[in-house]
Amino acid sequence: MITVGIDVAKEKHDCFILSSEGEVLADVFTIQNNAEGFNQLLQVIQSCASPIDKMKVGLEATGHYSYNILGFLLEKGLPTFVINPLHTNLYRKSLSLRKTKTDRVDARTIATMLMSDVGLKSYTDTSYHNEELKSLTRYRFDKVKQRAKLKSSITRLVCILFPELEKLVPTLHIASVYALLLEYPGAKQLAGANLTHLKAVLYEASKGRYGRDRAIMLRDAARNSIGSYMPAKSLELKHTIRSIQVLDAEIEEIETEIEKLMEQIQSPITSIPGIGSRMGAMILAEVGDFSNFDSADKVLAYAGLSPSTYQSGRMNNCYAHMEKRGSRYLRYAIFNATKYVCYWDPIFKAYLEKKRSEGKHYNVAISHAAKKLVRLIYAMQRSGQPYRKAG
Repeated sequence: MITVGIDVAKEKHDCFILSSEGEVLADVFTIQNNAEGFNQLLQVIQSCASPIDKMKVGLEATGHYSYNILGFLLEKGLPTFVINPLHTNLYRKSLSLRKTKTDRVDARTIATMLMSDVGLKSYTDTSYHNEELKSLTRYRFDKVKQRAKLKSSITRLVCILFPELEKLVPTLHIASVYALLLEYPGAKQLAGANLTHLKAVLYEASKGRYGRDRAIMLRDAARNSIGSYMPAKSLELKHTIRSIQVLDAEIEEIETEIEKLMEQIQSPITSIPGIGSRMGAMILAEVGDFSNFDSADKVLAYAGLSPSTYQSGRMNNCYAHMEKRGSRYLRYAIFNATKYVCYWDPIFKAYLEKKRSEGKHYNVAISHAAKKLVRLIYAMQRSGQPYRKAG
């Protein structure tokens, strides 16, 4: 067995090659993060290995910095292992009491870790191509978060410019209200509006739901409003609405691409009531290849949904809290998917009610249901069978 440890960085990678007998076949050497450097690494690996040797190549999960070299290694057919940096850090500390961390040390640590056979699973080509789905779901997550922040700004600005409006419409964040505020960004502007034009704006934006009566009501409210006349805030309001509209279009485009990928994947996860393609895509993207996990409990641990363990003397997990390590995106997706599943599926709904009747806080009860959901998803992904309701 030959193991290759690679410490990934932005512009260069440090590499170390070790044999199963503990012989250093190639002491730490540096390659550049380019095609020439990748080919140099391959040549060194080939020069150290014989045809009968088994091989493991390991590198840390360092986001986008590791993506290109990972693709190169998989393309060349090398068994590659992507290791959680937290795992590497703990392993390095177990080898020495000295507080030493350098790129060279990390390369040796990864090679030694692979040789120790600590239950690592090789990175599959499926996982590599799953990065496309992960990129889209995370990109959408960030866009939605950005949009939510802008919507909060809309609420703040309307509170200054036309505070009465919020009670006159179902919500500020609908097309008709945005069209109104783009045309009249404040009570003072709306108070002097031409009724015919105002009616036309509302009628078109609401697709015929709002007409003359609504236009009169809004203009009268604006004339009696306590809202301030602040042109700078009005300009900010218009720009914020336009930014939201741009984000809406971008999010819709991202969701279309996610739908296409989900159609190709044909995962049974979307057969669970309450899990649509977007939330299902996020769970699949963050977990990756389910065959990398020996059990559903390991998926839970990866999501940071497992309870922490603390035992010392007579104290034994008096206050066990959720670990909240691992993928925060996966934790978010599972937790929110569970809420919808508990609403739409009678089995999960009954389970949630049972936990609530035991006196558990809503979030604690949801976390219990989340564990049940993960076990279900794990079984379905491994079997490929869709969800079947009891009875």
